[in-house]
This record gives sequence, structure tokens and C-alpha cells, in this order.
Amino acid sequence: MIRRKKSMKRLIRLFAVVCLSLALTANMAVAADRSKTPVEAAAGGTGHSLFLQKDGTVWAWGANSNAQLGDGTKTDRYSPIPVKNLDSVIGISAGGAASFAVRSDGTAWAWGSNLFGQLGDGTTYDRLTPVQVQGLHSVVALEAGSSHSLAVKADGSVWAWGWNTYGQLGDGTTDSRSTPVQVEGLDSVVAVAAGSGHSLAVKADGSVWAWGANWSGQLGDGTYTESTVPVQVTGLGSVVSVSAGNTFSSALKSDGTVWAWGANDSGQLGSETAASNSPSPVQVTGMASAAAISSGSDYSLALKNDGTVWAWGYNSSGQLGNGTTTSSSAPVQVTRLGSVVSVAAGPLHGLAVQSGGTVWDWGNNTYGQLGDGYFGGGYDRSLPFQVCSTNKCKK
Repeated sequence: MIRRKKSMKRLIRLFAVVCLSLALTANMAVAADRSKTPVEAAAGGTGHSLFLQKDGTVWAWGANSNAQLGDGTKTDRYSPIPVKNLDSVIGISAGGAASFAVRSDGTAWAWGSNLFGQLGDGTTYDRLTPVQVQGLHSVVALEAGSSHSLAVKADGSVWAWGWNTYGQLGDGTTDSRSTPVQVEGLDSVVAVAAGSGHSLAVKADGSVWAWGANWSGQLGDGTYTESTVPVQVTGLGSVVSVSAGNTFSSALKSDGTVWAWGANDSGQLGSETAASNSPSPVQVTGMASAAAISSGSDYSLALKNDGTVWAWGYNSSGQLGNGTTTSSSAPVQVTRLGSVVSVAAGPLHGLAVQSGGTVWDWGNNTYGQLGDGYFGGGYDRSLPFQVCSTNKCKK
């Protein structure tokens, strides 16, 4: 899911208030030493991770069998390396085995797996280094799902490309696309989220819309019927952001409460039960004063206004970050963390950026996606660990 710089978030809020008027700003500085340049945001894919620095460069680590690290190779990396030929970046997102960036000029770039055309370059060939997504300009937000992608343009329209078996592109068909197509019937959109087979959008009026797969009720319209065009999520208003897991969805309201719907077999709805799915939104228990949310495969993270991080749902690899591998149907606090300014949930690992620009992660480490110099299931971490520098890793 894309993690934007604070300045970008302020611009998007302004965009909603002044009827879709947004100015993109550049950040062109290049630092010689990564360790001296604070990180602004992070993102997690299936087996890889990304972070965005204040100088506009992007760094990556973890699995690289599909070139999702963007370093020109297919060699896994266990500590961060720079993505090649990419600068002036203001937002990042990580899909299943692909990576994405938005530059300050409003263009979108992608690299990695392209089996379903999810890179948007008109082909289905993997790309070892970033290529430009075709036909997109004035992009203000980009979110990657497992194998499809969504972008919001400055005019409030939403565009989609990649895998489309369940109608998750929202163009009224189930045909996969290797270049962006416009999602039908949506305007004034300020935020989007992409799951495995479904998509979400928030409009400037605070309403939430969903399309694609719906066998667990993840569209939130009170049914279990999939839709190839957007349908409104019932009973929700004043929403400022959304996130999407495999088969569930979450929303953050302006009052700081969090709501969720869809699959609940691992307690991912946070309603203190781990049984029945819900095709309509339910409130996450005890979660107030939330400032941001992010969802992995079957769990979620929430950043509160006090800089603490909370998690709930599936916990097989320690992705809840509380020192256990026990799933939880109610929020638990991620330990060792404070002064956090952004969070990102990969499918099975979490990431957090602190106010000083340090990056912490926890959970699954099969491909070295925790950036601690190790890899393999035996090196999962159930407590946050600081991502090592390019020069050395803490042992």
C-alpha cells in the first residue's frame, strides 16, 4: 500500500477541500550517505520491503526473484539497496512481487513481476528496473494489490490495471489489463486501497466504495455478491482512509475510530470474535484516536495519535509485534515502538517509521524482508527490530 510523505498527505487533504485542486511539489536533493538521510515512509510486499527517503530515493530489500527490488538483478538482498534510475519520488507502494513509485512530476513507475500486466507498461514481462506506467499523469496516489494496481489522478478519477478475474479493476469486465483503464462511475476520489481480489475508494464526501471479489463480504454492501463496478459500502461516512487485506477491508473515520468488514476467521475485524464474517462494517474494539491504518493478508496495524502502534488478527509469524505468535481478535500494542509517524503492513510482516527517520519491522523473514541480515522461517521476529544500514547489520 502506498506510503506518502507528510507533505503529500497535506496536499491530498487540500485537494478534497478545494474541489480537486492539487499542486505537486518536487524534492530533488540527493544524499551521499543513506544512513544520514531520514526515511519518510515504508511499504511491504509478499517477501520484500521498501522505504522512501526525504531525498526522494527509494531503497529495497528481501525477495527479488521477480526483480521487485529494482536493482537490475534477481538476487535476494538481506539489507537495503537503492532502486536504480529513480529519484524525486513522493510515494511508494509494494504489491505481491512488484513495486511502485509516484514521482513529483505526477508520473507513476513500476518494476518486478508483471504476469498480469500489473506494471502497466503494456506488456507482461517482468522488469528489472523501473518503467513508466503508460498513459498516467497527474497521479496523487497509487496503491498496489496482490496482482493489480490503482491510481488516483488530480481530477479525482481512479485508474486500474493488472489482474481482473473478479472485476477488481472496476471497468465492468473481468479482463486483465496491461495498461490503465478508468474505474467506472467514480469521481472526487481522495484515497484508494487494493486487496487480493477487491478494491476500495474513499470519496471527498467521506463515503466508501468497493468492487471485485466478495465471497467473504469484503465489499461491505451487505451481500456476498461480487461486482465489476463500484458499490457503496453501507453505513459508513466521514471516512478519511481505507486499507484492504486478502478478503477483508478496513476504514478510518475522522473521529479516529476504525471499522472493518469481510473475513474474520483470524479475528482480522478486531471485534473480539474470530468466527463469523461480516458483509457490513463493524467497529474495531477499543480503537480510538487512530491516525493511520494498514492491512496485511489477515491482520491490521493502526497508528494512534500518541505515536504508538496497535495490531490485531492473524499472527503466525509474529506480525502483531507483541512478542507472541498468538492471533488476537482485539487490538494489542506493538511493543518497543513509540514516536511512530507511519506504518505499513506487508502480507506477513509489519513496518514502522519513527519521527527520527528510523525504520523498524517485524514478522515473517523468509526472504530477508526484515532487513536484519538474516533470512528463513527460523529468523522470524515477533518483536520490532531496527532495519540495518547498507554498511552493516546488527547481529
